[in-house]
Formats: sequence, structure tokens, C-alpha cells
Amino acid sequence: MVTSSGGVRMMNNELIDVMYSKLPNAVFGFHGCSVTVYDSVISGDEHLKPSNNAYDWLGNGIYFWENSFERAAEWAKNKYGVDGRVVGAILDLGNCLDFTDYRSMEILKLGYEMLKINCDAIGEQIPVNKFGKSQNDLLLRNLDCAVIQEIHDYNHIMDRDPYDSVRGIFTEGKEVYPGAGIIEKTHTQICIVNPNCIKGYFKPLERNKEYRIP
Repeated sequence: MVTSSGGVRMMNNELIDVMYSKLPNAVFGFHGCSVTVYDSVISGDEHLKPSNNAYDWLGNGIYFWENSFERAAEWAKNKYGVDGRVVGAILDLGNCLDFTDYRSMEILKLGYEMLKINCDAIGEQIPVNKFGKSQNDLLLRNLDCAVIQEIHDYNHIMDRDPYDSVRGIFTEGKEVYPGAGIIEKTHTQICIVNPNCIKGYFKPLERNKEYRIP
């Protein structure tokens, strides 16, 4: 038996450590932002700030598109117009709660069960995910965020190794072509919980067209 973050006695299953949760390679991350934030981060005056919204897709932290400058640029343009910019970062994901790994699904399920028990114990409704304006995409991920934060809280209370980052693949947008099984804005997001995972920021460069991209 274990105790959840709400003080409720839980199931025999624990959120066990996964031997291979440490991803071995550094990855490029791209963060869409305003020109003001871009200038302050690239100059070294400030670091990117974590998002702390109740609807954050992968819980609270600093968000990046993995290896997708174009998706970050599109997001920044849609939000900030001509003032949109993209900050590049070199990321070591550390101990990663990686939802591209099948084994992480069991951790999510246990996190959900803990959240349900805690909400019942204090008489609150469990959060729900909600569609955005298009009614096609679950843009407000209140439930997913709450489950992931529950997992972080559990690790903290039980003095377990914390997750440094959270990673997931998301389908978003329309079919690439009629009847396609591929969605046009499918992407991998990374949420950095431990800011020490960010090894450096950089200004993304344009391609030198005289050479191939290695």
C-alpha cells in the first residue's frame, strides 16, 4: 500500500522507476515567443519562463517543439504576428516521462487513479479536457495536466527521483489529404521541468543554400 498526495491509502502498485527513462541524446527544441522575450533570452539577460496553466498539455514547465523550427515559427506568427520569434535550445531530457514509450502508459493510469481518489476525498470534480474553438482538437488539457502534476507531486512526497522532463506526440489539425491517417500538425512536444536540462540557447540560422544540410 502507498499513500497518495492527498493522504489517501492507495493500491499496491507503485510508480516504479524505469531503467531506460533516461534518454541518451541531446535534442534540439524550438520555443515560439515574442520579440521581447527572444531578445532577452538570446542576449543572455533572461531564461525562458515555465508555463503554469491548468490546461498545459504535458503539465507545468518550459515548452518546446522537438526538432521542428517550422511549427514553432507558425505558432509564434499566429500569436504575435510580425513580432513572433523562435528561440532554439539544446536539451538533455534527463529522467524523462516519455509518452512515446509504452511503459509510461501504466504510470499515467496510476496517476489518474491517484487524482480520482484525491478529488473524491476533498469533494472536488476531477478536471476534464476540453475542445478549442474548432471542436477538432483538445486544446485545453486540464485533465492531462492534473494527472501529470499528480505524478510529480507523488514523486516529491515519496522522495523518489523526480522527472526532469515530459515528452509526448500529439495529433492536431486536419487530415493531410482526404482519407489520410496522418494529421497535418502532428508534432512532438517537450516540457522541461528541470531548467538544468536546457544546456544552451541559440539563434536559429537560415540555410546556406550553397551547401547541402548534413
